[in-house]
This record gives sequence, C-alpha cells and structure tokens, in this order.
Amino acid sequence: MATDPADSPSRQGSSYRFLLAPKWIGFHLLVTIVVIVMINLAFWQLRRLDERQQFNARVDANSSQPDVAFDEVRANLADPSTIEWRQVRVTGTYVPDHQFLVVNRSQNGVTGRNVVDALQLDDGSLLLVNRGFVPSTDDAPPAPQGSIEVTGRLRVSEQRTTGQPADEAVEALTEIRRIDIDVLAQQFDATVQPVYLEAGTPDARSLQPIVDPVLDEGPHLSYAIQWFVFSICVIVGWVLAVRRSIALRSGRRVRKRKSAYIPIADDSPQS
Repeated sequence: MATDPADSPSRQGSSYRFLLAPKWIGFHLLVTIVVIVMINLAFWQLRRLDERQQFNARVDANSSQPDVAFDEVRANLADPSTIEWRQVRVTGTYVPDHQFLVVNRSQNGVTGRNVVDALQLDDGSLLLVNRGFVPSTDDAPPAPQGSIEVTGRLRVSEQRTTGQPADEAVEALTEIRRIDIDVLAQQFDATVQPVYLEAGTPDARSLQPIVDPVLDEGPHLSYAIQWFVFSICVIVGWVLAVRRSIALRSGRRVRKRKSAYIPIADDSPQS
C-alpha cells in the first residue's frame, strides 16, 4: 500500500517548523501573556468576592448582637475591627465648637455632608459621633447641649487610599474628607477613642440616619467567569490559527468560514 508523502514523519515535522518563525514566536508570547493576565484578573475577582463575603459575614454577625453599653466593649478597643458594627449605647456631653463636616458624601442620590461631633464621656475621653447626613441645601445643625444618650453602631477609622488627598491637621479643622481618627484627635487635648459611632437616630430634623451598608456579593463572581471564558476563547483562537496554517502549508483545502481569517505570518501554501 502506497504512503502519501505528505503523511510521512519527515513531512509532518517540517509542517510544524513555521511555528518557530519570529512572527509566530511573538504570537505565542502574546497569547501566553494575554491568557496569564486574564487568569490573574479572574482570580483577583475571586479574592475580592471572598473579601466581600467575609465583610458581609462580619457585619451580619456583629450588628445582629443586642445593644450593650459602650463600657462593655471597651476591653476590645485594642483591636477595633473585632467590635466594628456592634450596636452600643453611650452617654456624654457634646464638646462645643468642635464640629466637623465630612464633605462629598451622598445618600439616595442626594449630595451632602456628614455631621461629626465629639462626645465627652464620664472619664473625660472623647468619642467621635457621626450624627447623620445633611443635604447640601441645608445647614448643619449644632450638637444638642447637656447630657445625652446616643445609640448607634461602632465604626473603625476611615483610611486614606492611594491617590486620595489627605486631611491636614491644621489648627482649626472644620471640613474633612473622611473620619480619620488619628487626624481629628489632634484637634483635642483629651484622649480620643480609637473608634467612632454612627448614630442610629438623628437628633435634629435636618439630619438623616447613615444608610446601612449593602450586603450583596457584587458582580465579582460574574466578572471572574467572564475572564476565564475570555482566556479559553484566546486559547481556542490560537489552536484554530495553528491548525489553519498547518493545513495551508500542507496543500490541503481549507473550508471557508464566514469570519475573515487574519494570517499571523506568511500563511501562503508551500510549494
């Protein structure tokens, strides 16, 4: 039985040599880099999903616990993250003339500011209280006078992320970008607690309570799946490109497809 020369081992080996051409090597590297980047993006989204799930679980676990007096959780202040979102009650007197407005905030599509005052506790220390949100069209109400009990959830200090401007601890800081306790503590002579309180019930008609955090998982899982699918598509495209080039060089007829084929290198049949 005669053997087709095109099917001989030497002929088959020579049909793959074009894959080592400079243009094809560049194509292989491009495909490899693109696939690696896409897979890393997919795993990054999965890590963000895991972080989101942990955040949701922590918020749900801490916020579902019964209200307690602030003194009952002060033993945990060495690690404030363990008591964040706990509902607590605290009694004190607001310090006059030390109000801060957290600018560039929004709630329910309305822009405005958060109103923050310092509550002096029985031991002389201060607890910053986010009293609520006020729209830009309204004036920030002054803090109530005299002894007052505030109930709300504990929050940790807000931190500046990369690229965000910092709040300068000037002599009289009034407008701030975030509730950074380390910065605001420099405005007082007394000790400032390492957490702050988001008041549950506003003490003025113009104030609105701070909205609850959104406890969904976001689009991270769908984004991860998309990146995995994109990487598979690139690999499949690479395989099809190689197979088509091999077919063209072996002289076999290639069935025309509706989509246009863009050659990677010199894909003309070899004589």
